[in-house]
Amino acid sequence: MSPTTAAKQAELLRQDGNLYFKKDRFAAAIDAYTEAIVLCPNVPVYWTNRALCHRKRSEWTRVEEDCRRAIELDHRSVKAHYMLGLALLQKREFAEGVKELEKALDLGRGANPKGYMVEEIWQELARAKYLLWENESTRRSWELQNLKEACEAALKEKYFLDAPQTEGYVDENAESNLDQLEALERVFSKAAEDDNPTEVPDFLCCKITLDIFRDPVITPSGVTYERAVILDHLNKVGKFDPITREPLYPTQLVSNLALKEAVKTYLDAHGWAYKMD
Repeated sequence: MSPTTAAKQAELLRQDGNLYFKKDRFAAAIDAYTEAIVLCPNVPVYWTNRALCHRKRSEWTRVEEDCRRAIELDHRSVKAHYMLGLALLQKREFAEGVKELEKALDLGRGANPKGYMVEEIWQELARAKYLLWENESTRRSWELQNLKEACEAALKEKYFLDAPQTEGYVDENAESNLDQLEALERVFSKAAEDDNPTEVPDFLCCKITLDIFRDPVITPSGVTYERAVILDHLNKVGKFDPITREPLYPTQLVSNLALKEAVKTYLDAHGWAYKMD
């Protein structure tokens, strides 16, 4: 079979696979995509299409295998990085899974910042980041509690050992010991501060959604919005800034890199802020 004939036949098989997929006939879709891969193994979309079927069947090892092959063929494949990230999360390889989701998000934003996949990837990334923080927070809390108890025990032991040598100064010694215990409490409370959920600072939140920024852009008027939200406003409502009412066009939006970095720094230190209602 000539390469041209093989390519045409593979494309027909892909279309068959798509029809099977829409009817939730995932096994049949997998067979069709597999035949297409046999004919044209260097077409990344055949691998990602089959990976999507495996995902629907929760066959995560096969999802990982197909996505890795797709990435070898096209390292900018949003779907491949996204589904690979999901597969790694299923294996509880949180750090590597998060890296793949972040890669997919960056690629998705570059290709189509308003696309449904960008929002879907963000949702999964936020869940993964929150889970990663939750695991780390539990570990830190356990370690801090153990260390705190050890320090308290050492201070109390010192108090009792010093007591016989400080007759006549018992009240003063007890007061000193109490002060040390209170200072210890303040130190450990401060150490645990970042893991205690509070309110996200207003300057890190979009003025329209009131949610923490994901991909902030700044207008010529100096107002910063979430990219997808302001693009949606410009498309559906009108070409003007919703706050200043000045004329505004998509080409005038510029990434607010400083604020984006500030959000990243804040989220790195306060992983609880990834939790969504």
